[in-house]
Amino acid sequence: MSTLTTEDRQLHFERGTHSDEFLISTYENLVRPRIIEEKMLSLLRQGKISKWFSGIGQEAISVGAAMALHPEEYILPMHRNLGVFTTRGMPFRKLFAQWQGKATGYSKGRERSFHFGSQEHKVVGMISHLGPQLGIADGIALAHKLKKEQRCTIVFTGDGATSEGDFHEAVNVAAVWDLPVLFIIENNGYGLSTPSSEQFRMKSFVDKAIGYGIEGVQLAGNNILEVYNNIARLADSIRENPRPILVECITFRMRGHEEASGTKYVPKELFEVWGKKDPVANYEAWLLKTGVLTIAKRDAIRVGIKEGIEEDIKHAFEEPEPVPVETTELADVYASTRSVDPQGRPIPADVYATVGASTRSVDPQGRPIPDLANDPSATGAPEKRLIDAIQEAMAHSMERHPDLVLMGQDIAEYGGAFKITEGFVERFGKERVRNTPLCESAIVGAAYGLSVKGMKAMMEMQFADFVSEGMTQICNVLAKSHYRWGQNADVVIRMPTGAGVGAGPFHSQSNEMWFVKTPGLKVVYPSNPYDAKGLLMTAFDDPNPVMFFEHKAMYRSITGPVPSEPYGIPFGKARIVREASATRHDSPVSLSIITYGMGVHWATELAAGLADRSTDDGGPIDIEIIDLRTLVPLDVDAIIASVKKTGKVIVLHEDTLTGGFGGELSALINEHCFDHLDAPVVRVASWDTPVPFAIPLEKGFLPNGRLWEAVERLAGY
Repeated sequence: MSTLTTEDRQLHFERGTHSDEFLISTYENLVRPRIIEEKMLSLLRQGKISKWFSGIGQEAISVGAAMALHPEEYILPMHRNLGVFTTRGMPFRKLFAQWQGKATGYSKGRERSFHFGSQEHKVVGMISHLGPQLGIADGIALAHKLKKEQRCTIVFTGDGATSEGDFHEAVNVAAVWDLPVLFIIENNGYGLSTPSSEQFRMKSFVDKAIGYGIEGVQLAGNNILEVYNNIARLADSIRENPRPILVECITFRMRGHEEASGTKYVPKELFEVWGKKDPVANYEAWLLKTGVLTIAKRDAIRVGIKEGIEEDIKHAFEEPEPVPVETTELADVYASTRSVDPQGRPIPADVYATVGASTRSVDPQGRPIPDLANDPSATGAPEKRLIDAIQEAMAHSMERHPDLVLMGQDIAEYGGAFKITEGFVERFGKERVRNTPLCESAIVGAAYGLSVKGMKAMMEMQFADFVSEGMTQICNVLAKSHYRWGQNADVVIRMPTGAGVGAGPFHSQSNEMWFVKTPGLKVVYPSNPYDAKGLLMTAFDDPNPVMFFEHKAMYRSITGPVPSEPYGIPFGKARIVREASATRHDSPVSLSIITYGMGVHWATELAAGLADRSTDDGGPIDIEIIDLRTLVPLDVDAIIASVKKTGKVIVLHEDTLTGGFGGELSALINEHCFDHLDAPVVRVASWDTPVPFAIPLEKGFLPNGRLWEAVERLAGY
């Protein structure tokens, strides 16, 4: 690199060995996004488009970086990186349809701006939270490294977004794991209206790289040749020697954060200074001065681009608006089929059934799945603890899916907080059983990045409570991915959950409802070892994100028959734990308890002691217990059938009463079974407080002590 200062290099072009053809092609790539932007601003003034985030003045970074990577290497841009999309050859007609919310856009009208991706062009777009794509880049780079592919991944961020925790987590993980990632920071001096002086104290992001133990490079971001030459050099180095490098590109945003925000907060003299460093005008002037480009050639290039833009816009405006069809919209929330597994082997079409399906005949290798859902003991299977069943399911899945990677805090040699992965490093190696830094967001993002590369990932939350640190990645990246741009998120997140062990308010929450309400996630909550193994194996086979809840108080206290061979239990199929012999038309009192997780054991214990109890009038009580197994998808048919049979219902769960799943079940039952009810639906749940630490308080908090009272109340109707 030249000994000139970064400021001097903004205007100092060095031709090197580049041919005339390369220099002119670079000019075409650089001027195309500028001309598109000028047209977008014109349309905005005419009221023909609603919003625009301008990258005018920053094009050299996007274009230079995109040119420097190989076509098969991924780029994760932001909303000011139009040059990435155009340089990657994405058709402008489809891009404009995307910005207009047309059905022919990349997200079928479901997203705006650059919040989308394209596997064809190896581009993974941002979400409005800015920072999460940094962790995703880690996952893509990890996949390259695990597959021994000599490739580099580029992820963009702005100087403002580096204040987010996602930036720290992603850079730190990349440093610890030596991931082949270029973190490109576009330092344009402002985060919306907040200047750098109010964002951070260091003089340069190169200084920040030192703290992570990685290399840092500062580039003149308005010099297309400097950006291209150095990014190409760094990418080559990373391909040979995988590691992260932080690249700070000094530039300036010549428009507002978005057009409506204006630029009044920016001193006018800055526009004068940076106007003289315009990346397009200066490169064009240099090409004309050196004779590489003629005025006639320049005009021909510009006219050709403009004519193409006008033609594409004309067609895009003529395309119809998307039509809202509920079945179509719902069908794209989840990935329902997959023609090949991660190794490219054909998978039978019925393996990944649509949401709510209740049967599944074969596993991903085409082998029959035993139908043991309601009577595993009939097989003579050995007794195992819940923890053993989960461990066995993970081991089977690691063997069946060679591209499955396990990640979590202390899960390698230590075996995890609950020792579920104990011995896995010896069996499967540290590359696939990975200890992580304490950073839930980056690791969930990395899991998604692995999925983008066609791999599978599991992340173990040390406690379900800690998932709050990764909520953006789970609820806004994993859950929305397939709906937004057809990219599945093949990720399982294991969640040790529940109270009853005196662990207090930060290690005992039942937080399944945080995810039940988020479309795109599947939520699984087994109550016994047999279900835990079968449901977890199904989770690893499923191409969608699965939140898998494991009650930690059951890990070593609950045992049951578990076949040693691999098997799956379909999502969306409840289990009848105890069947009522009486119906609402018979003389004994019959009622249904609909529950899941620990609630199954509370209900079963109560039902087993009914011989010693009776209602106030001395009549017998016949209880039917339904174990939901999965909350999303939900076996609505099983619930309705039980309610119609008994006419009285208790919904029981460990979560707090307000906002718990019981409210959703009550509404569903009221809507579909009102004519069959002989009494109000009764909810039994934990108090609306955090989970207390002291055992006497915790016992009062939990609902099992109030279950018999609810049964008596309901039986009295």
